[in-house]
Amino acid sequence: MAVYEMIPASEAPSRQQGWLSWVRNKLFSTPLNGVMTLVLLCAVVPPLWSAIEWLFIQASWQGETRDACVAGGACWVFIKVRFAQFIYGFYPEDLRWRVDIVFALTALHLMGLMIRRIPGKRFFAISFFGLFPFVAYWLLYGGMGLTVVETHFWGGLMLTLVLAIVGIVAALPIGILLALGRRSSMPVINSLCVVFIEFWRAVPLITVLFMASVMLPLFLSAQVEMDKLLRALIGIILFQSAYMAEVIRGGLQAIPKGQYEAAQSLGLSYWRSMALVILPQALKITIPSIVNTFISLFKDTSLVTIIGLFDLLAVGKAGLADPNWLGYSVEAYTFIALMFWIFCFGMSRYSQHLERQLHTGHKH
Repeated sequence: MAVYEMIPASEAPSRQQGWLSWVRNKLFSTPLNGVMTLVLLCAVVPPLWSAIEWLFIQASWQGETRDACVAGGACWVFIKVRFAQFIYGFYPEDLRWRVDIVFALTALHLMGLMIRRIPGKRFFAISFFGLFPFVAYWLLYGGMGLTVVETHFWGGLMLTLVLAIVGIVAALPIGILLALGRRSSMPVINSLCVVFIEFWRAVPLITVLFMASVMLPLFLSAQVEMDKLLRALIGIILFQSAYMAEVIRGGLQAIPKGQYEAAQSLGLSYWRSMALVILPQALKITIPSIVNTFISLFKDTSLVTIIGLFDLLAVGKAGLADPNWLGYSVEAYTFIALMFWIFCFGMSRYSQHLERQLHTGHKH
């Protein structure tokens, strides 16, 4: 009679591997891959190490004047001395606490809107789109008990964020309406939306800003004085809404016809079917394109320098014009590029996070 011995169960082999195994499998899996890896390392490592030395190891960090920049690397003393100007522009120093409050409120509202499961999300939405714009304007501009700070004193990162956030928040709903209007069966509405979208998409933003700053006052009454920043904001919003409309229209066209028929079969009106059935799916599909448009707008805010507004880039140029700090343009532009990268990379990463949450692309 055969005797069968029970073999004890063992754990499944671990899928984890050490860094040596990863290097061997990914970088030196074949002789050709090994040669290419070594060639790329020889081409990348020396300039990368030189950059690290210049940026950090040999950089000058302490001091108040250019005389402190003697280490041979980057002179971050220039950025430290001019840091407040990079952030606030020419905003009065004793009133910058108002800008800090606006920064804090903006961050608080954005966190409340972006964190998926947080109590009071509806309150954050109502506050951000309804109440906060008026509070922010009152704090930044003044009036009603606060000292008035004219917009020509605004600048730096503060002005860049004002242009970007206002442009993004205003362009999205206008773009949605334009996209719906372009797909409308009413000839008049359809034609007006098509003309609007094609006109603004055919004109460079730099031209729009120039026209808004120089030409628009010529068409207004002599008694009407429109602030330069307001004119720039109107131009940016109209320009960006046209691009946003085409992005949304692409999402609407991607929705299967059966979704429209399903909404009609439920007895929903046009606006209710759009709000509850069609637009949520269209916006979910177009998240990457919408965020790409937002990132493009954020970077395009630097064009306002041509109409005399001192955004982050213009403030950096103004700082380089100081005779006491000539020759430190690399440090200035490196810092400005880092600031733009932080915000643009943050928007990109959040969009990817949102895609994963909403399963964009109908992933299963």
